[in-house]
Amino acid sequence: MYFREVNSDTYFDYYTIEKGDSLYKISKEYNINPSLLASLNGLNTSDYIYPGQVILVPNANYSYYITKSGDTIESVAKTFDIDKKRLIDDNKTIYLLEGQMLVKKKN
Repeated sequence: MYFREVNSDTYFDYYTIEKGDSLYKISKEYNINPSLLASLNGLNTSDYIYPGQVILVPNANYSYYITKSGDTIESVAKTFDIDKKRLIDDNKTIYLLEGQMLVKKKN
């Protein structure tokens, strides 16, 4: 069962796991990388998910990036194909610690 947030400026929508779901199945349905879906929910791709569990799914209005060791503002901006100012404007706080989620609002 899928619940869409009313505010399209939020980064996530909510998805309630149903019997037979897997991270891979959900990822395919929402056209996102299974590793990204798992990371956004503090999971590994091999973790068990259970019916009734609510997870976050990326809002289609945003692109997402999980930082890695050695990332810089410049390298992340290049990954998103935007300038540094836009990256900073689209994110409230940027620490560039490994595992931080950064977003880019789609036009």
